[in-house]
Amino acid sequence: MTSRPLAGRTLLMSGGSRGIGLAIGIAAGRLGANVTLLAKTDTPDPRLPGTVHTAAAEIEAAGGQALAVVGDVRDEASVQRAVDETVARFGGIDFCVNNASALAPLKTEELPVKRFDLMQQIQLRGTFLLTRAAIPHLRRSPHPHILSLSPPVNLAPHWMGLHPAYTLAKYGMTLLTLGWAAELAEAGIAANALWPRTLIATAAVRNMLGGDASMQRARSPEIMADAAVAILQRPPRDCTGQTFIDEDVLRAEGITDFSRYGGGSDVLLDLYVDP
Repeated sequence: MTSRPLAGRTLLMSGGSRGIGLAIGIAAGRLGANVTLLAKTDTPDPRLPGTVHTAAAEIEAAGGQALAVVGDVRDEASVQRAVDETVARFGGIDFCVNNASALAPLKTEELPVKRFDLMQQIQLRGTFLLTRAAIPHLRRSPHPHILSLSPPVNLAPHWMGLHPAYTLAKYGMTLLTLGWAAELAEAGIAANALWPRTLIATAAVRNMLGGDASMQRARSPEIMADAAVAILQRPPRDCTGQTFIDEDVLRAEGITDFSRYGGGSDVLLDLYVDP
């Protein structure tokens, strides 16, 4: 991959205590970025690895500077505090990464209303709040990007019918992001979505999408991290309004051997991406 270090630039991300978000934070830190994580995981959870504090330590060990902010992306005050502390510590914001999501890929009759509300609040309200609060600072950045971890909008009945509520929440992130690409084009602020072609080996996949069998066939979060930092290094005015797939981004960077990211020979196609 072409090296265009992110040294000195500041990334604000929702979530990031583990999984894909943590991998993105570490990859950005390795290139010299400052990283703020806004996450709820202040203390260890026996069901899930890592906290916002251990994640920040890993980012700093990789070579970046990190700020751990304990808070809820659904809460406007928490989001504003994360933005204010980021600007006070690092001087501005260059990248806003909407990573936090709730996963409940269930049929309509199986999905509790509480879980429906949670997905809409985290994916939609959280993405809106974080980006809205970051925009004034992105306007002052020489290299501003918004990146949401959400899929291309595929209206094929096969995908629409799998789990409509989860699909609604993730497509909502994408639609907001594409809307920002248009709304903020004159300001030169890029806004793109990024999604994996395959299952990614995260705690959510283990717990909700097939356990150890799916984990063995999934790729590591580093494939999404490498794709994310590649996008963030592109000129904002030349790279906006896109719904990227991780493999496609990396192929454009000259990577064609994806075996480094693991996964079996029958790697599972993930949601919304046609073969």
